[in-house]
Amino acid sequence: MNKNITFQAIKFWAKIPHGIWLREATSVAVDSKDNVYIYNRGNIPLLIFNSSGDLISNWGNEDPLGNIKILEGSNLQIWEESKFIRPHSVRIDSEDNIWCVDDFGHKIYKFNQSFELLLTLGDGNPSERESGIPFNRPTDVAIRKSSGEIFVSDGYGNSRIHHFDHEGKFIKSWGISGTNPGEFSLPHNVNMISDTEMLVCDRENHRVQIFSVNGEFIREWHVHKAVASTIDDEGNIYIAEQGPPPVQYGVKNIGHSVGVWTKDGSLIEKLGAELPGENHDQFLWPHSIAIDSKGKIYVAEVSYTEVGRNFIPPRETASLRVWEKIT
Repeated sequence: MNKNITFQAIKFWAKIPHGIWLREATSVAVDSKDNVYIYNRGNIPLLIFNSSGDLISNWGNEDPLGNIKILEGSNLQIWEESKFIRPHSVRIDSEDNIWCVDDFGHKIYKFNQSFELLLTLGDGNPSERESGIPFNRPTDVAIRKSSGEIFVSDGYGNSRIHHFDHEGKFIKSWGISGTNPGEFSLPHNVNMISDTEMLVCDRENHRVQIFSVNGEFIREWHVHKAVASTIDDEGNIYIAEQGPPPVQYGVKNIGHSVGVWTKDGSLIEKLGAELPGENHDQFLWPHSIAIDSKGKIYVAEVSYTEVGRNFIPPRETASLRVWEKIT
């Protein structure tokens, strides 16, 4: 294990103005200027901060103080004027375009920096569950830098990775439900780790799998409840881990962490306290991870869904963690 890399947690990084309700930060991404995009389930779904944690822009709800309604057929609360039904993943591509995955909306959107819509994948109608047809509650999107090809993990209602060209034309899908190499039990995150290889967090199989851009299985390694990944300039892979099932609640060192790995699956370092919590060096329920050019790590957590809503009374809990690299 490399002892030269260490990180420390940062307290109170994000400065969120009065009137903005985060509820929970479902996803995080960083652009070429190290601006940080927080995709969340509060009253303004996209918040953009500079690297110091100052809010510099926000977007996604025409009436953030307006009416809330219950989505038909569910208990999901949504704002009537929001652009999204249930934010799940945000990505920034090499041209600083903004990609937003709406899992209950069954859509993926591409916006430019002026928030003009450039591309939509999906018509909003879910395909039959486990049919393999796009989309049934997609979870993430990755963009190949050299070609603009698009890869979507269709995780909650399908066990597939879908491949599109740069214009959104469907090319093919791969994967089925299962536990063997190349099979999935909730592919939750897809991420390019080079121009020819991608990593898939196969969450409920407690592993990550590496594939070629053509869908050929390359290798895998065990990671407890692997939920999200990112990669730094040195090629190290950062993988967020969610917590254990209820039977293991309160047991130390099981998930609730971020692991730093080499590309061949060797663990370098683990971040996070022994047990979950709301202190700045703890995690509640990681869901997304990003890293900036200086090695600062951002972790978004679905903490309200997993923790806060179960309190009496329910309350918003910490859902954005920031760690910085020190030597």
